[in-house]
Amino acid sequence: MTTSNISHSRSTDSDEIDLGKLFGILIDARWMIISVTAVFAVVGVAYALLATPVYKADALIQVEQKSNGMPALGEMGELFASESSSTTEIEIIKSRMVLGKTVDKFNLTTISSPEYFPVVGKGLARLTGNVNSIDIARFEVPDYARTEAFRIVVTNAENGEYRLENTEGREVLVGKVGEPAQENGFSLMVRSIDADTNDSFTVAKRGRLEAIQWLQQNLGVSERGKQSGVLQLSFEGENRALIEALLDDIATNYFLQNVERNAAEAEQSLEFLNKNLPDIKFKLTAAEDRLNVFRQENESVDLSLEAKATLDVMVKLEEQLNELTFKESEISQRFTQEHPVYSALLDKRQTLLQERERIVKQTQKLPKTQREVLRLTRDVEVNQQIYVQLLNKVQELRIVKASTVGNVRILDEAASYNKPVKPKKPLIAVLATLLGGMLGVAIALLKAAFNRGVENPDDVEAIGLPVYASLPLSDLQVQIEKKAKKQRGLSAKEALLAEANPADLSIEALRSLRTSLHFAMMEAKNNILMISGPSPGIGKSFVSANLAAVIAKTGQRVLVVDADMRKGYMQRHFGLQWDNGLSDLLAGQAEQQDVIKPSGVENLDVITRGKVPPNPAELLMHPRFKAFTDWASENYDLVIIDTPPVLAVTDPSIIGAHAGTTLIVGRFGKNPIKEIEVANERFAKAGIEVKGFILNCVERKAANAYGGGAYGYYNYSYK
Repeated sequence: MTTSNISHSRSTDSDEIDLGKLFGILIDARWMIISVTAVFAVVGVAYALLATPVYKADALIQVEQKSNGMPALGEMGELFASESSSTTEIEIIKSRMVLGKTVDKFNLTTISSPEYFPVVGKGLARLTGNVNSIDIARFEVPDYARTEAFRIVVTNAENGEYRLENTEGREVLVGKVGEPAQENGFSLMVRSIDADTNDSFTVAKRGRLEAIQWLQQNLGVSERGKQSGVLQLSFEGENRALIEALLDDIATNYFLQNVERNAAEAEQSLEFLNKNLPDIKFKLTAAEDRLNVFRQENESVDLSLEAKATLDVMVKLEEQLNELTFKESEISQRFTQEHPVYSALLDKRQTLLQERERIVKQTQKLPKTQREVLRLTRDVEVNQQIYVQLLNKVQELRIVKASTVGNVRILDEAASYNKPVKPKKPLIAVLATLLGGMLGVAIALLKAAFNRGVENPDDVEAIGLPVYASLPLSDLQVQIEKKAKKQRGLSAKEALLAEANPADLSIEALRSLRTSLHFAMMEAKNNILMISGPSPGIGKSFVSANLAAVIAKTGQRVLVVDADMRKGYMQRHFGLQWDNGLSDLLAGQAEQQDVIKPSGVENLDVITRGKVPPNPAELLMHPRFKAFTDWASENYDLVIIDTPPVLAVTDPSIIGAHAGTTLIVGRFGKNPIKEIEVANERFAKAGIEVKGFILNCVERKAANAYGGGAYGYYNYSYK
């Protein structure tokens, strides 16, 4: 196999190990993941059940894109032709002009809601059918109290009596349902209350603009289909009846404003004509009077045929000019003078003016009397024609105003769905469950990522420290420790695992350690074994006590010493008291025969820690400790000294100078490899050689099984 193939194979194996370990981490954390998922699922279901349902109402409105006016009115109808855009109409619907009327009609500036138990009270009330409600017709407050919230407390539900309180609980006014109440600038009118005595409601006042904004946020307007001109109005809320009424009112207000807008154009033109009619009538009357006076003075001069023809032509020209004047006033509102339609009108008007000028020149050839009669007759007929035209326009505009329908019609009135649109209960339950599962997986992976505790013996051996034993976690030992905390005075048969269950896997591992120690201590300078560790809470005392018991059962005389004079609790494993211990011996307050206590296990004696001294390190450096270790080494086959953690205090470095063999204990998943390495270096600087390492509380983890480095433990005892 080539080098490239080997490297490729190793990278592939590494990838597989990483994926397997990841899978193993999830298996190890399965109960945590299941628990988190279950909690989220329960919370999701509870929220779906307790959340207030939100209903949706909708309505349809048609907006005609282009109105052809009124064919029956001819050109007058074209004046009121209009083009509309759906986007423009949507903005009109959401305008303050339309929504403000709805706010005023339904008194939306007043906000009221029943008071329930926080979080779950509203949902429980809905599920049990005990929903409180209040209908406030009017609520007015002084300017200084507009931003405050108030409470309405039902004092007598049968009589409909209530009182209004401020946030401090001070009474503002009292009232009764159906009757207006006023006091100190406050005015309140309650139509109805559905609640029990002592139930309360929160009531507050908001600005009209804020209420309009609330409508704008909850109102949805969209065009159905592309350029269809059909607008769908939708509104969401908790009260089905209220949202239907609000939506109907908004649609009606929009429809009415559209009709009023179209009728307003005709109304403005009608006002203009009505103002000018009296002036035209006055001019007509004056022209008729002047003609009659002239005829009387000249004895009723008749016009010749040529003059009559000229008069007819001039009257028709004036009529056409007047019509062009009306038409120009109409199209000037829609087009500029550069528009082709406007330009054509101006050209036609210029032609008519030139023709009128030509006719006027012809009349200069007539006799003076006929010319004057012609001029006066022309004034009369022209003014009469103008007056008749104005009267016709007035009638047409009155018809337009009376028959205006606008370019909007309501297709479907507001109606709400029976089923709520929010919350979507199945979706919430599923999403909550998925979120819980993902959160559980994330917690497991983060916990594994930040957990730098050693879990593989190979990592310890990589720093040059041989692993003498891996002790599996004992469930029985966990129970014994819980029982010892609750119940004092347990005997060695109950408190010591080697006595309570000699077939436990941890004890079997200690027996394997016993064999390894036999060969490791053959070249040691004495038979003193020191057991230490980098940090507290890793099981040094458990290893020391049970290892001593296992070795004592082989017939060797063993002495186990609790040298942790600060926080030692070796006495718990044997059901003893801590007094008359090592500290008392080193302080010269007790003799050797006084501190040695029988353990309850054959061939095993115990020395507890004694009183907590103020200077443990100094006591260990006293010659009495050297004398004690020499005596113990001579009188026992094995002396096991349990020490405090080396990274916390200097005691293990002092004790290690008197011990022939030193072992370090580390806890599975707790002590980082760097911490173990520093502890080994600490002993090395003190001139103490650490023989090996004991990995305690090893757990069977799928991460290790899938990731490699797993050590199997099998129960091989007779049942």
